[in-house]
Amino acid sequence: PKQGLATADDGHFLRFWHEVCHNGIEFEAQSLEEAKLSEQKWFPFNKGGEFKRWYGNNEYVVNWEDDGRAIRNFVDNDGNLRSRPQNTDSYFNSGITWSLISSASCSFRAFPDGFIIGHKGPGIFTFGSVSEKSILGFLNTCLVNELLKVMSPTLGFEIGQLSKLPVSFDDRVAESIVTELIGLARADWDSFETSWDFQRMPLLEQCGNPHEVSVQNVENTEHHTYTVRVSTSSIEVSYRRWESLCNERIARMQELETENNRLFIDAYGLQDELTPEVPLSQITLARPDREADMKRLLSYAVGCMMGRYSLDQPGLVYADSGNIGFDTTKYATFPADADGIVPITETDWFADDATNRLVEFVGKTFRVSPSGDTLNNLRYIAESLGARDEEARDTIRRYFATGFFKDHLQRYKKRPIYWLFSSGKQRAFQCLVYLHRYHEGTLARMRTEYVIPLQGKIAARMERLEEEKSHATSTSQGKKIAKEQDTLKKQEAELIAFDEKLRHYADQKITLDLDDGVKVNYGKFGDLLAEVKAVTGGSEE
Repeated sequence: PKQGLATADDGHFLRFWHEVCHNGIEFEAQSLEEAKLSEQKWFPFNKGGEFKRWYGNNEYVVNWEDDGRAIRNFVDNDGNLRSRPQNTDSYFNSGITWSLISSASCSFRAFPDGFIIGHKGPGIFTFGSVSEKSILGFLNTCLVNELLKVMSPTLGFEIGQLSKLPVSFDDRVAESIVTELIGLARADWDSFETSWDFQRMPLLEQCGNPHEVSVQNVENTEHHTYTVRVSTSSIEVSYRRWESLCNERIARMQELETENNRLFIDAYGLQDELTPEVPLSQITLARPDREADMKRLLSYAVGCMMGRYSLDQPGLVYADSGNIGFDTTKYATFPADADGIVPITETDWFADDATNRLVEFVGKTFRVSPSGDTLNNLRYIAESLGARDEEARDTIRRYFATGFFKDHLQRYKKRPIYWLFSSGKQRAFQCLVYLHRYHEGTLARMRTEYVIPLQGKIAARMERLEEEKSHATSTSQGKKIAKEQDTLKKQEAELIAFDEKLRHYADQKITLDLDDGVKVNYGKFGDLLAEVKAVTGGSEE
């Protein structure tokens, strides 16, 4: 067991991987020398995290540019070194990590080459013929859990305590079992878009088949062949198959963990002291959840709208900076938004808002007949989101306008990549802007393409309502019109004020340095953005 890097200021030196330019991260360095020669700034970092066994919690990157020059020279006001780059000879080597602090049992995970171990995410390394997987299997047993209860009765699981664990078993015991356990945990971790190895939304993998299609490039009349993933069944059927797959994985992991426990209980002769059975509550795989999984689908759809993902190729497609190098030809099946600005208003003001584009997305991805069955698929999504007595599109529109960003904040741990610009409490105008495609002209485009035209749309709607009110045939109809007029008047006033602020910030031509992180960059736009305090306030974890 080895203690790792203590930065002394995580807020300064650490970022979630999704905050920075993806091209600025080196994932494959295998030594200090390789890391330095890469001339990259950011490298994967073990920081502990929630209770999770076998694989996962790969969320952070650390500034180790030029062999960690900034960290190595980080001093206090008196000139004393603050950081502690410990055991650097083990940096970038594969190993086992765990969370130093945990209110639950200790959980151990494998990590590949390329990581720097941390103070709160230390490392365990094996040498010679010792099997790393067998050590991992041993550490995740009920036997070690019981030993650590005695050795570490507090919330911490320190290096010294782990080094005293009595290791005495055949080198290769449980190796094949642990290999499969790591595979199950990794497949689960990578099925979420918050993994840097995420490839494609799992629901699209269920009963979907790759098809080659020829698409003509309108700009140059050339033809290109793309491989497109399209489901041959409805969202409901795809979800049921995904649900079944999740449950099968959970059952298999429970079976394997129980067998892993049995092997080590037998190896230590503790059959009369311990039972090998593992309760489902200790299986650290995601449970299928219809509402949560539909929200994940909508999040992936927004990613496709923004150009972060494409239906034509797996994994991240664009996560660089300033919209530089953005290639529209990579999005043939479902075109990415032209400017990385997606309106999410409660009224259907814009043809390219999130709801209308989702309808297009569903039509492209879930087909049960040549003509498609988009309406039923939308109904299934709406029911999953808690539909009221309303049309499916209205339910989805309401979720985008009032619930999507809250879920996005939680999913990305208060470091959002889709930023919510909002006119205020009346929500006269709201839109999402993709962090990696924002540039100094984005706010000006937001004004000219959306905010100024919306003022005209609202004024025209108010004129029509006044005419309808004069021809109202009942008191209830008149009251309904009056209520909408009142709402529109408030929204009109809010939008005028927002436009003034937006013009002021647009004139500044604000640029972002993604290396500074979301917390710093989000604060550059005043109250144009929603949930500013949630993103910029509070201390770092």
